[in-house]
Amino acid sequence: MNIIIVGCGKVGRTLAEQLSNEKHNIVIVDIIEKKIQDTTEDIDIMGFLGNASSINTLLDAGIETADLLIAVTGSDELNLLCCLIAKKVSKCHTIARVRNPVYSKELGFIKQSLGISMIINPEHAAAIEIARILRFPSAIKIDTFAKGRVELLKFKIKPEFKLNNMSVMEFGERYKNLILIGAVERGEEVSIPSGNFILKDNDIVSVIASPINSALFFKKIGIHTHQVKSTMIVGGGTLSYYLAKILLSMKIRVLIVESNAARCEQLSELLPDATIIHGDGTDKNLLLEEGLTRVESFVTLTNLDEENILLSLFAKKNSNAKLVSKVNRIAFDDIIEGLDIGSVIYPKYITADYILQYVRAMQNSIGSNVETLYQILDNKAEALEFSIHDDCPFLNIPLADLDIRDNLLVACINRNGVILIPRGQDSIQAKDTVVVVTTIKGLNDIQDILKK
Repeated sequence: MNIIIVGCGKVGRTLAEQLSNEKHNIVIVDIIEKKIQDTTEDIDIMGFLGNASSINTLLDAGIETADLLIAVTGSDELNLLCCLIAKKVSKCHTIARVRNPVYSKELGFIKQSLGISMIINPEHAAAIEIARILRFPSAIKIDTFAKGRVELLKFKIKPEFKLNNMSVMEFGERYKNLILIGAVERGEEVSIPSGNFILKDNDIVSVIASPINSALFFKKIGIHTHQVKSTMIVGGGTLSYYLAKILLSMKIRVLIVESNAARCEQLSELLPDATIIHGDGTDKNLLLEEGLTRVESFVTLTNLDEENILLSLFAKKNSNAKLVSKVNRIAFDDIIEGLDIGSVIYPKYITADYILQYVRAMQNSIGSNVETLYQILDNKAEALEFSIHDDCPFLNIPLADLDIRDNLLVACINRNGVILIPRGQDSIQAKDTVVVVTTIKGLNDIQDILKK
């Protein structure tokens, strides 16, 4: 597809890289020449210098033949304007990033009135992901499929779980029909494991199950599964506001530490049920005085990645809290993953996942379309949910009889709300949704699971 990306910041660059890897024709537009230059040197795409709110700029960038325009500049209004102009001069789909909470209640109206295909709010999406983790603090990461009926949970195997040296086949027999191992990370290696794969302590395992079954499984191996009752958030930005609002609705006590006095006043008005502390979040004594040792979760959401990571390390040393850190840059993600600081949230990856999901759904072929997509295992694999159509060419054929590609697992079938962990004799039927986990990138259709 021909795709124009307006805005060459963190999200724009991430999208350009991932969409280029999927063989789309990408043109990136920005007003800063150095950003264009750096991006086009690193990624094999076209760059165009100019203001995309100008019709002439968009025409020069190829809007008339574009299939999709994605506006992810730092300005909500500019993003909406770019989409509006694009709709006036072409038939392309449009996606806008809109972050300001002022617009949050009006997004449906804006989308419909301006004819925008999709509006994405990165901070709100990240807040939902953090809240999901605090509901189930034993997991490092949780993704959901089938409208919340299926979860993909990532956790680290510890000696007390007694899973060391157990094969995936033995694991399946012991926890029959409860849960399925979808992927295993061991150091730099990522595996979609077969039945003979041997689990080891310190492996990071991604499992797939219904919320009830995942809770039962974690209870069986002795992991605490109840949501946290309290949280301390360092940093009072937009993401903190969205997160606090969700947590308060979940009856979780919220305390926010913010250094800007005017922002504290604002948050006090917006979040009357939260405790807002005006102070330096890097002041160790302040954190201890405000109850760091007693709090059940500690979330670092400042604008400095280094600060977020160091604060989490301090909290790990001084409390038993569930730790969540926001990281914007990913140059040192391998080092960060090795620090064992709980859950690390990358807002730009979350945004990219939503947009990639839309792009894949746009180009689906006859058998199915992509409902949900997540980049998992440090971006080395994908978990996708396909909605199955009546014209899928291999309906009602047992999975064991299908020539399924290597490094790919049909992990779950949702049939009219009933969740099946599939075995060899199960088959895919029309109107199912099917979850697939694979290290093969770029699957667009359920037919792509088969060897050519």
